[in-house]
Formats: sequence, structure tokens, C-alpha cells
Amino acid sequence: MKAVIIDDMPLAIANLQQDLEDNFPEIELIGTADGVVSGAKLLKTLDPEILFLDINMDDGDGFDLLDLVQEKNFHVIFTTASEDYAIRAFQYSAADYLLKPVDTELLGKAIAKIKESNGISSDQVDIIKSNLSENDAHRIALNTQNEIRVLEFDEIQRCEAMDNYTRFFLSDGSKILVTKTLKEFEKTLPGTIFMRPHQSHLVNKTKIQSYIKTEGGYLLLKNGDRVPVSVRKKSEVMDALLNK
Repeated sequence: MKAVIIDDMPLAIANLQQDLEDNFPEIELIGTADGVVSGAKLLKTLDPEILFLDINMDDGDGFDLLDLVQEKNFHVIFTTASEDYAIRAFQYSAADYLLKPVDTELLGKAIAKIKESNGISSDQVDIIKSNLSENDAHRIALNTQNEIRVLEFDEIQRCEAMDNYTRFFLSDGSKILVTKTLKEFEKTLPGTIFMRPHQSHLVNKTKIQSYIKTEGGYLLLKNGDRVPVSVRKKSEVMDALLNK
């Protein structure tokens, strides 16, 4: 698979290039660039299957570059030195990411993952951009085995842990199984809307009808679903219900 690296840090390019050469001989590096403009020019002449793309660069960001080369189809793996809320947005979008300095094991997982996908479309880039805005965030993109599903938070009734998977229960009665843990989704979904009453459950607060004290205590949702409340979480749940 042919690859291109675009990053404004020469050391980051050198380190990633060396990692690819040492550990992933199936990846052929065919070009590098140090910014948005130079990267766009490079991609006009090359057809990589993988693009390792820095987010923040001196002359713009990685999304600016993707806007310039929308006619191209390649797999994007974002690289970034910033471990803020944006990273959590990437985890549930169509793109993958690597935190610099790049971990070889995670690099291998990212490469394996993109072999099963079909590249990144302009619509998926728009989703990621939307997820990056904390003030405007109101939806999440879920990457399932068969599709990329974009959900408004209001469509989500609850989430349930299934080992290393999470099952989403939606307002229309459908379910979605995603290969991410519930803990990861707890970090991504806003605490102003979702709460975790039990180790295995996340619930949309707006979907709760009442708290039932019998049978150990559980939340009764408006659609009739019952969600258990752990003893450890009871006071937290009561505070959330009183202040929602």
C-alpha cells in the first residue's frame, strides 16, 4: 500500500517513516510534505492509498487540505500532538488517529483497520469538523461493520456494554453494535445529556420517566426499558434526576 505523510514537523515525519520501514514493509512511502499548500500540490500528482495527516500546521489544518483534494479517495490517519476533546471525536468518526509520538502497536492497528474501509468522503470530513466544535456538538458518527451511522443525541435512548462492544438502543426501536467500549463512549457523549447509572449502562437523561425504588432500584425509561442503578451510583443518579 502506498502512503504519503504530511506534517510540519520534520522529526515527526522522520520518526513515522522509520517506523514504517522497520515494522510495516507492506507500506511504501511515496512522498512527504510539510504543510497544506505543499501537501495539496503533492497529492495532485500522487495517488496514495493511505494519507498520514497532521492536524495543526503552519499554513492551516488537515481539514483545509482535505477540502482542496476532495476528488481524491484515500484512507486518512490523522496524527496530532494534542490530546484534547478532539481526539474523542475522531474515535467515533470515519477517520482514525495517532497521537504523537506514534506508538507502533497503535500504528499497526490503524493500518489493519483501514484495510477494511473504503477511504474517507467529504461528508465524513464534515462530520468530523462538526464533532470538533464543543458548542455545536449534537451528534455522533458511529463506525459499524457495515456503515457509518450519524446520530443526533436525541435519537439515543441508552447504551449497554457488551464486553468490548457497545450496543446503542435508538428511539425508533433499532439497535447498533459498535466496536468501542462503554467507557470510551462515556468520555465522548456529553455529561449534560447522558449519565452512567450502572457499570454496564449509559442513559439519555431526557428519556427517563422515573426512578423505581423497588427491585434494587432501576430507571424506567419513557419507552418502557428498565435500566438498573448500582448502589454506588444511586446518590449520583438522584442528584442528576433532581437537577435535569
